[in-house]
Amino acid sequence: MRKLSWDEIERPDPEDVTTLPKHPVRLVVHNVRSIHNVGSMFRTSDAARIEHVHLTGFTGTPEHKDLHKTALGAQDTVEWSQHDEAVPLLHDLRSDGYTLAALEQTDETRRPRRMRAEDYPVALVVGNEVRGIEPALLDVVDLALEIPQYGAKISLNVSVAYGIAAYDLIRRYRTLFGPPGTPDRVE
Repeated sequence: MRKLSWDEIERPDPEDVTTLPKHPVRLVVHNVRSIHNVGSMFRTSDAARIEHVHLTGFTGTPEHKDLHKTALGAQDTVEWSQHDEAVPLLHDLRSDGYTLAALEQTDETRRPRRMRAEDYPVALVVGNEVRGIEPALLDVVDLALEIPQYGAKISLNVSVAYGIAAYDLIRRYRTLFGPPGTPDRVE
């Protein structure tokens, strides 16, 4: 085994990535205080090739120079927008056909791998590092997704949790439909 050099790793050109088909997953980042967490979520969103990142509330935007330390350029390859209020955005996303899924521990959660074909496209909502997702947003979403916890702690860092959930959602989507841009298939 030998580690691959940067030149040996296959990846699309940053200029081309915006034209490639995306997975039908959007991210809504509400009131996340750490710009480093936001940058990390941008980097994961690029790697997962999701459709769009919506930044709401007081979540920082790519204009903040510290975001670049963790995003490493992903802020330039992922479509994003900023919205003061999350609830109107969520209503708009639902009107556009998205299932609204909170990444939160509730009394009615499911695992991302249990998503059904009709749950796509999906908008995944993540919340504040300390308080999680506000009750007003939970009142709007269609379902809650939870990552199992096997240790003494009851939560993960928001950017880590997003990475796990995003890849579970994409893995499930690809199982149901194949890679984006291929004819739909449901197993």
